[in-house]
Parts: sequence; structure tokens; C-alpha cells
Amino acid sequence: MRSRDELRRETLRMAIAAAYNTQKQAGRELTDDEVVQVLGREIKKRREAIDAYRGAGREDAAEREQAEAEILAGYMPEQLDEAELGQMVAQAIAQVSAESPRDMGKVMAALMPLVRGRADGKQVSALVARQLAQRDLALHQH
Repeated sequence: MRSRDELRRETLRMAIAAAYNTQKQAGRELTDDEVVQVLGREIKKRREAIDAYRGAGREDAAEREQAEAEILAGYMPEQLDEAELGQMVAQAIAQVSAESPRDMGKVMAALMPLVRGRADGKQVSALVARQLAQRDLALHQH
């Protein structure tokens, strides 16, 4: 805040307010994981706003939302790369003995607590779906 970076200051104030409101609703102090969830929700809101603004031709507003999302992302845990995530998906599939896309819910339930804040939920579900489809195809070819 002392660096006079107004965008960073305002973005962090909004994130702190969101965490404070969540804490008030919970009636207790938030855990580190819960703070990461709050930041994740704030980033997701920014991404949705970017799409809405771009759809409406408001590139200036979309750029501000993008800048805010990038500021918040700097406070998130290090993101998993595609290879690490793929490995974790394969382990979760094996752990719950998933065999087809019908088992997606079981795999996601096992996987999300491990990757929360470190990977985008859409990316995770796409990888799970892809690996389950490949597994299902391999099982039915034999």
C-alpha cells in the first residue's frame, strides 16, 4: 500500500473484505485453506467479469479485471503444472477404482481437496473426464 499502487491497494482491500465477511459468517478465524478458497472465488469472479466485459465490448474494464486477477493470483499457492496434475488424476482414479466417466464424481471428490487453490476446477474436471474416457475405451476394446 505504501508504494502508491492504487490498483493493488484496492484489489487487496476487496480481497481482505471478502475474507473478513467469510470469517464473520463462519464466526471464527479462517484457516489458511479457507483464505485460499476466498482468494480463488475472488479470482473466479474476476475471470467471469472479464468474459462479460469482453462480450459487451468493454475492453478497458476487462483489462482492469485481468490486472486484479493477476494481483490476487500472486497470493495463491504455486499452481500445479499439467504433468503433476495428470499424475494426481491418475492416482485418484486408481484410489477410488474408477472405471468409466460415470465415476467422475467419486474421482473429483477424492481429488479436489488435494488440488484446491493449486489448479483450476475446470482444468481438473477436463483432465479427469479425458482420463476416464480413455480408461473406459481401453476396457471396452478388450
